[in-house]
Parts: sequence; structure tokens; C-alpha cells
Amino acid sequence: MLIRSLALVLVSAIVATPALAQDRRVPSSGAELRLSFAPIVQRVQPAVVNVYAAKTVQNRNPLLDDPIFRRFFGVPGQQPEQMQRSLGSGVMVDASGLVVTNNHVIEGADQVKISLADKREFEAEIVLKDSRTDLAVLRIKDSKEKFTTIDFANSDELLVGDVVLAIGNPFGVGQTVTQGIISALARTQVGITDYQFFIQTDAAINPGNSGGALVDMTGKLAGINTAIFSRSGGSQGIGFAIPANMVRVVVASAKSGGKAVKRPYLGARLQAVTPEIAETLGLKSPTGALVANVAANSPAARAGLKLSDLIVAIDGQVIDDPNAFDYRFATRPLGGSAQIDVQRAGKTVKLTMPLETAPDTNRDEIVLTARSPFQGAKVANISPAVADELRLDASTEGVVVIDLADGGTAAGVGFQKGDIILAVNSQKIAKTSDLDKASKTSARVWRITVVRGGQQINVTLGG
Repeated sequence: MLIRSLALVLVSAIVATPALAQDRRVPSSGAELRLSFAPIVQRVQPAVVNVYAAKTVQNRNPLLDDPIFRRFFGVPGQQPEQMQRSLGSGVMVDASGLVVTNNHVIEGADQVKISLADKREFEAEIVLKDSRTDLAVLRIKDSKEKFTTIDFANSDELLVGDVVLAIGNPFGVGQTVTQGIISALARTQVGITDYQFFIQTDAAINPGNSGGALVDMTGKLAGINTAIFSRSGGSQGIGFAIPANMVRVVVASAKSGGKAVKRPYLGARLQAVTPEIAETLGLKSPTGALVANVAANSPAARAGLKLSDLIVAIDGQVIDDPNAFDYRFATRPLGGSAQIDVQRAGKTVKLTMPLETAPDTNRDEIVLTARSPFQGAKVANISPAVADELRLDASTEGVVVIDLADGGTAAGVGFQKGDIILAVNSQKIAKTSDLDKASKTSARVWRITVVRGGQQINVTLGG
């Protein structure tokens, strides 16, 4: 039997050899030798720009935090300043001078400049920043010129194996084009942004490519290059791009004059299906998004979504996990509705989900300035919109930290964005005015109760 098997293998190999040879041929013309990506590059390259961001920071001597040093040597009136610079790429998406890039490229910047492929430079202003997607939109100042742009591709139509080009400014060497294929779609375990649904490519992406274009073979924008997986700091063939359909949502919000991205609000908390849960539910594989909580009067509640429903599709697109649902739902246009397929008690139920923004009533944002552990913190009442922005449970109530000033006391003592303040010195904090009043009270010791990541923490700080 062994000999027969070997013979069969040899025969198969002999038969297959001519077929493989027929797949290879000598180019039949000079035109075939000149096949190139150059026409695509020439068309889109003028729309890819370099982004230069600068931020002024003070060099603070750590000895100034020592009270003995401050007592005997005093405090200098002015600390030396230093200019921190970052370099990235961007893509022109509107002829009036609207540029999309990564939020981390311009985060905290005092000055932003745009450099075109023809070496001209322009001052730019930040129109919109969206940390949830790591995208930002800039506008070139004081220019009436019509700029070259790139059209958006439908990133849902991309397939693994499609050829793509990455265009950007790696390591600041100048505009560079690299070529590769789409290695994977819907990567969800990357940990870069709130919306985990990335295009993976082996086109060489390096530091400085952030915010640059991932272009398909029709010359359209497939995604915005945003991160690499690397042990050396350089390209190792694993790069990630934000899909064009998500980029389109952020750009549309900027064009409409909004300072924040408007997205549909679900009003429910979803969890991943583990193998154990799948076995309990009688599923063949651990896929879908399981409903763990539904907020009262939310779009989810009005659509009829219930606890323990398993979401398996939205508008006919299969949902593998909560990250996939978040992305699909966030890219749906506001004002209409979406068809949600759920598994309930072994049966498929179709629900119509309204696509509307989260209510943002009684937000009451304030910045705390009184001398206290909260100095420099921006806080807000938790409205449904705030809960959605900070990825909190839809039913959460109270006061939450939404931003921290650089160099403020709150940042120095360890407060973080998303911290919920429950009590200060045994006083319950129900709204921002309560915290403002508590922060203005003199105290030698501050006893603070905080919820972070679902865990309650009791903190004691000196006054």
C-alpha cells in the first residue's frame, strides 16, 4: 500500500508539471514589461500630505516638588520651555483644503503645518478630533485654492489578497510609496482605538506613515494607516489601517460643522461569546454579540432588544463579536433604521433599530480650579451621550472625569479620564455642582471614593 501511494504521488506530480509550466510565459510585448503602479501613484500622490505638529512644554525640575527645596531655594519665576515636534501624514479629502490624519499625530499641538507633495507649506487649524477612532480633521488656513483629493472606497468590498499601496512620510525621509496586499480584515484584538475593526496589510508602514493613505487599485482611499506591530520599531509586515467607511463618518461630521462625531446610539451593553457561553446556548461556534444590559427608554429598548439576546447580523452583515457590531453600527447613517437579527430562545428574531444620537441633557461640564486634588480636572454629569463617549454602562449615573489639564493637580495625583467620583469626605457626589462645592472646601485630608473600570477605589490624600 505504501508503494502504491508513492507511485500515485509521483504520477500526480508528473501530470501536474505541464499545467504549472503553462501558467508561466515570456512577456509578449514591451508594453507588458512596462506594467506599473505609476499611473495610480501619479493620480493620488498630490492628495497625500505631510503633517507637522508642534507643542510647547515647560521643563519642570523635579526638585520643585520637594517642599524643603522650595522653602530654602525658592521657586523660579519662569521655567525653561521646549518645543516638542511630531511628524505624520495626512490625506486631502475635500478640495477646499480639508485633511484627515491620525489624532495621535496632532494631539496637544499648538501649531500644525501641512506640506504638499510639491513642497509648499500651509498653516492648518484643527477642525475636529475624535480619540475614539484616532482620527482628526484639519483645514488649511487662508487658501482659496482647489486641492487634489482622493475619493473614498467602500471598505466593506475589500477582500483579503487585494493589492494596496501605502503612501506617507516614513521617518521623515519624504513622501514614499510601498506596495503589498490586504493580509486580513476586521482585526479586533489590536487595542489602539475604541472601534476595533482594522484592515491589516503587509505594505511597509513605518513611523511617520501614521495618517497616510492606504490606496486600492482603483486609486481610491481604502483606509488611513495608523499603527504597526513591530519588535524593532520598523516595519515587519504587520500594519493596521482604519477602514475608509469609518473615516467617511468622521469627515462628514467635520464638514457639517460639528466639533464632535455624531454616531448612532444603541443604549445596550454587549459582551463576547466565550466557548463556555456558546456551549450553554447550544451554538456551534462562539460568535455573535450577547446583550448583557439594556438601558430604559434607549433605542435598543424601544426596538425590543432584550437581555440575553444574541446579535448575529446587522443589515445582513454577519456579526462575529461586539467589536464588529460596534463598527458596523457606528458607520450606519443617522436618521434611518437598521435591521438587527438576533437569536432568542433558539429562534431568529428581526428587530428594527432606530439610528439616532444619544441624549445629552444636563451634561453641565465644568473645569475645577480650586486648590484641591481635583484642580485641573474637567468633569461632567453622566448623560447617555457621555456614557457612550467614555464606554461606560448605559445605566451609569454620577459625575465623571472627561479630561485632565497637563500639569494640573488632578493629573499629578493620578486621576484618569473615565473616573467616576462617588464621594468626597463622606459627602455624596451626585452632580458636578456637588463636586465643585466639595473642591472649594478646605481640608487637611481628602477621602475620595472613585469607580475605575467597574472597581470601587477608596483614596486618601493629604491636603
